[in-house]
Amino acid sequence: MKKIEVAIIGCGNIFAMHGQSIKEIANAEIVAVCDINEERAKEKAIQYNCNYYVDYKEMLEKEKIDVIHICLPHYLHAEVAIYASNLGKHVLTEKPMSISIEDGENMVKAAKDNNVTLGVIFQNRYNAGSVLIKETLKSGLLGIIKAGKLEVTWDRSDEYYTKSDWKGTWDKEGGGVIIDQAIHTMDLMRWFVDDEIEYINANISNRTHEVIEVEDSAEGVIKYKNGAITAFHAINYYTYDAPVKIEIHCENGLINMIGDRAHIKFNDGKELIADNDPNETFDYGNGVKGYWGTSHKKQINNFYNALEKGIQPHINGEEALKTQKMICSIYDSGKKGVVIKF
Repeated sequence: MKKIEVAIIGCGNIFAMHGQSIKEIANAEIVAVCDINEERAKEKAIQYNCNYYVDYKEMLEKEKIDVIHICLPHYLHAEVAIYASNLGKHVLTEKPMSISIEDGENMVKAAKDNNVTLGVIFQNRYNAGSVLIKETLKSGLLGIIKAGKLEVTWDRSDEYYTKSDWKGTWDKEGGGVIIDQAIHTMDLMRWFVDDEIEYINANISNRTHEVIEVEDSAEGVIKYKNGAITAFHAINYYTYDAPVKIEIHCENGLINMIGDRAHIKFNDGKELIADNDPNETFDYGNGVKGYWGTSHKKQINNFYNALEKGIQPHINGEEALKTQKMICSIYDSGKKGVVIKF
C-alpha cells in the first residue's frame, strides 16, 4: 500500500505533537520538514530521517507531498494553507485557522476549489470529558441548554512574550488570551451548544503586561439563536495555569467540566463522570508538556482515516470557521465597544 507522503512546516514547540503522531500512522510517512531556522529544521530532519528546507515553496516544488501540517505563527496559517491547497495538497493546521474571518473563508474556498481536505486542530474535543458532554447533550437527555459559563485563568508573563517575535501582536498573533489560550475552551462551549450565534458583546483590555499590544483580559456574553446565553472570562496574568472551567445549565441537569474531568448531574440525581485515563499515554518526546495528553494523536488519526476513506474529518475547515468567526467577532466587539449581531 502506497504511503501518504507528509511534510511539516514549522519545527517549533508544537512540532513533536504532529511528528510523533504521524510516525505512529501505518500508511503515512514524513518525507520533509521546513523551518526558516535551518538548524532547527536540520535537527528534525535527522530525527525523522527526511529532507529539510528553509523555504516551504521550494519544498512543495521539489518534494512529492500529499499532506502538509502547518505549525507556524498564526498569521502564516492562511497564506501557507491556500498556497498548498492550490497545489493540490491536503492541509492540517494548528489553531487558530487564521487571524481574520476573510482569511478563514479563503482557506475553506481554496480547499473546496481544489478538492482537497482542510483540517484544523482543536484536540480538546477528543478528551474523554468533552466526548461525554457532547454525547449526552446530543442524546437529548439533558433537554434544552439554558445558559453556560467558562473561565480560563492562565499565566503568560512578559518574559514569555519577549522570547517570541510574533506573540503579543495584532498583525501576527491576531490577539492575546482569547485567540491563543482561551480558544480551545471557547471552541468547546460553541461545539457543546451547537447552534448559530445571535450576538456577541465583549470587553477586552491589557491590564498587566508591559510588552504586548494585545489583550490579557477578556469577558463577555455570547447569545445563541436557540436561546442559550453563555458568559466567558479569560485572563493570562494569573500566577499559574489553573484548570479551565465550563458549566452548562440544562433543562434536566447541570454539566461541570474542570480541567479535563466532566461531571454531569441530572435533576433526578443520576450522575455521569468522565476523565482522561492516566494510563492512556503517548510519548511526544523530551520537553513536551505532559498535559497535552493523547488528544492530538486522536485528532491526527481521525484526519488520516478520513483521507483514506474519502470523507471529511470531524473538524474540517467549515467547522473551524464557525469558531474563527466567533473569535474575530469577540475582538470586533471589544475594540469597537459594540454588540456584534450575526
